[in-house]
Amino acid sequence: MSGGAASVTRVKSATKQTRPGYRCTECGWTTAKWVGRCGECQVWGSVVEAGASTSGPRTTASPTRAPARPIADIDVNSTRAAPTGISELDRVLGGGIVPGAVVLLAGEPGVGKSTLLLAAASEVATSGRTVLYVTGEESAGQVRLRAERIDALAPRLLLAAETDLGSVLGHVEAAQPDLLVVDSVQTIASGEVDGAPGGVSQVREVAGALIAAAKERDMPVILVGHVTKDGTVAGPRTLEHLVDVVCQFEGDRHSRLRFVRAVKNRYGPTDEVGCFDLTETGIVGLADPSGLFLSHTGEPAPGTCLTVTLDGRRPLALEIQSLVVPSSLANPRRTTAGVESSRLAMILAVMHRHAGVRLHDHDVYVSTIGGAKVGEPAADLATAIATVSAKENQALPQGTLAIGEVGLAGDIRPVTGLGRRLNEAARLGFRRAVVPDRSDVTAPEGLEVLRAGHLAEAVELARNGLPAPKRSRSEPAPF
Repeated sequence: MSGGAASVTRVKSATKQTRPGYRCTECGWTTAKWVGRCGECQVWGSVVEAGASTSGPRTTASPTRAPARPIADIDVNSTRAAPTGISELDRVLGGGIVPGAVVLLAGEPGVGKSTLLLAAASEVATSGRTVLYVTGEESAGQVRLRAERIDALAPRLLLAAETDLGSVLGHVEAAQPDLLVVDSVQTIASGEVDGAPGGVSQVREVAGALIAAAKERDMPVILVGHVTKDGTVAGPRTLEHLVDVVCQFEGDRHSRLRFVRAVKNRYGPTDEVGCFDLTETGIVGLADPSGLFLSHTGEPAPGTCLTVTLDGRRPLALEIQSLVVPSSLANPRRTTAGVESSRLAMILAVMHRHAGVRLHDHDVYVSTIGGAKVGEPAADLATAIATVSAKENQALPQGTLAIGEVGLAGDIRPVTGLGRRLNEAARLGFRRAVVPDRSDVTAPEGLEVLRAGHLAEAVELARNGLPAPKRSRSEPAPF
């Protein structure tokens, strides 16, 4: 009796060990039953059958296509980056597109992704290379109309409107292109995989097939990707891991300015930023975009202060404007455009405590010019000086700018890349710059550098070039 029970126990144990399970292809989470959503990473459609467990590895050695060679014997001339003809895009990509590289360009709807890539495809085709542009979102006639508008009609630019992955690969076989552009990866689907276009399994299959074709033919591929509500690339997270370059196309819908940033780049830096001007006749690279962020009224106006920010490694001069008006509300308004509201609230508190600027009964409005967004603390000092200038209705001397971070103790802290910022200011013709006093930087020719250690001192330097009288840190300034 006991022997029979032990036998039944062994049979049940063996059956339990060989029972197939399910595994998430995104994070590796396992479960005994199939579920539509991973319980670990919360991704839909990523749980697949893992199969029965085995006692050892199932993969065996297979013949290789080419023997391994010493690394010094590898030819690198064929893998040099080829320029696209658009200098700002080449700047972000690290000099151009490397043969066999797969680039993912993501951005919000209507930001100009298709316009930029159609212009780049035309430039590449004009240089004598064959480009295959596959559109899954529009008809061939719609793309032709855009190409006429931006003057992108090149003889070697081939256009195909397809949504089937097999047809896309067939076009690649027939055309043998030097560059493939797919707009977009979420609209292409494979008949061999279940799921709607844009789903996790479909995007993974499409991306895998296109990446395999790119590596096999040394053909660069540019994929257009959609984004979700929070700004991340739609589809599986593995898509960003599989491609070589991930770029974000950013821009305000109500502004002409557009930015291209490299989030991931295996062939170049990720701190470069490309600037573009989106017009009715196309998209144009801006080698010197600082003029878009500066007003051209001539005489300086109260409530304005200039600064130089760093976007990646690129210095950009911009103007911060402030408006201060009396308020009858119990809680005065604090409205910003292009400046973080929490940062403004902190600066106003420091001004109240350490500079004697009382704004508790005033509405404060702070904005930038040209739709620029300030995301670094180096613009704190310019925001504070512009607000003081607006409250006193006194304009700063022409050609004055301020660079520095405002601390909670009222001190002016050093910022990174101050030398590049000052060189850009000198190139644009600025005359005076208020900077932190602990900055070890040499003043460029033609630019007077005024060093300030405290907010009150910086305000006086920006106003008339003279420091404020020495006083205690706890004593507010008599403004």
